[in-house]
Amino acid sequence: MPELPEVETVRRGLEPTIDHTIVGCDVRRRDVVRDRSTDTPNPRRGRLDPSALGIGQRIVAFERLGKQLAMIVRAQHGNEQVVVIQLGMSGQVALIDSARIPNAKHVHVVWTLDNGQRVCFRDARRFGGITLLASRESLRGFWASLGTDALGVTSRHLWSRLSGSTRSIKAALLDQGVLAGVGNIYADEALYRAGIDPRKACDALSRPQVTKLARSIREVLRNAVEARGSTLRDYRDASNKPGSAQLLHRVYNRAGQSCIQCGSTIEHTRIAQRATCWCPSCQS
Repeated sequence: MPELPEVETVRRGLEPTIDHTIVGCDVRRRDVVRDRSTDTPNPRRGRLDPSALGIGQRIVAFERLGKQLAMIVRAQHGNEQVVVIQLGMSGQVALIDSARIPNAKHVHVVWTLDNGQRVCFRDARRFGGITLLASRESLRGFWASLGTDALGVTSRHLWSRLSGSTRSIKAALLDQGVLAGVGNIYADEALYRAGIDPRKACDALSRPQVTKLARSIREVLRNAVEARGSTLRDYRDASNKPGSAQLLHRVYNRAGQSCIQCGSTIEHTRIAQRATCWCPSCQS
């Protein structure tokens, strides 16, 4: 948490800042910023180059792959640099119009724009962070270990990554190298929609089951994006508003409750160190 729908909602909320210039950046905790724009031996220490933070540059795009967000900035001479924002477990990115920054205690980086707005990165638990990269080419390398974006996953791709694997399908879906963007919430929900037991081994799935699962993943994520993400505790969008996708959850965090489809009791266990819920009647 946050997963793909929450990060995509934040990305869309930040789009109004495109074409604005960053005029300042206040780094309040140096250790949350990893400067990989140079060959510095310790990317969490040392002086930060203002241009690497985007100061004096224009925001030209926000890109996303899975759970990771990238702000692309461009200097007047045309060179581009990248600021990758990883929200981790409790990270937030807020676009602030007021003079006072709400909940400022855990705000670690603040970008000021030419129109007076500020983009604030907040992370109470500090599992997320900021990574500075020198170019879009560096971003491609930084994201090379991630699988295809889950919002557009095809059955062919999913089959190629799952077939032959003996691990459970839930564990495979949580692997960001297999599929980028699915975490605990939406893995449970997609498997429920597809009627697949999360404990089932990948190599025991039929081709039609994988086809149905790929479609379920896309549908669950798309519906969650339309609902502006799931707010269970910390998550807020770029306008500091909660999402409502949690109202769509059918099995996640519902252990011991009745299945809304068949009335059976939702069961739970731990898979890949994550709490996992499923319906024993609807999923096989």
